[in-house]
Amino acid sequence: MTRIVTVRFAPEREYEFVVTDEAVGDLTHDAARSWLAGQIEALECDPPNKMGKVLVTDIALALAQCAGEALFAEGGEWAHNFAQALATLFDRPVVVVDLDQYRIG
Repeated sequence: MTRIVTVRFAPEREYEFVVTDEAVGDLTHDAARSWLAGQIEALECDPPNKMGKVLVTDIALALAQCAGEALFAEGGEWAHNFAQALATLFDRPVVVVDLDQYRIG
């Protein structure tokens, strides 16, 4: 099953990434979550929910917002790694990271 990860900054500004079964199979849940957490640190983003349990959705939203639209517009390796991590963690055919509404659907 091919997965589609869309990162939306506004209704007319969204970026779609196709993630293959092979790419999802190459990444464990722990590795995907670790990659997201590592990028929060590497990009010096404010970590979500500094106290208590941190949900994957919180990490993904905070990271996408911190990374900014330019990284997704480029469509480079970083954006594809982000999409691969989310496709692995959510394991759904479609994942929409909606920064305009600050939710994942």
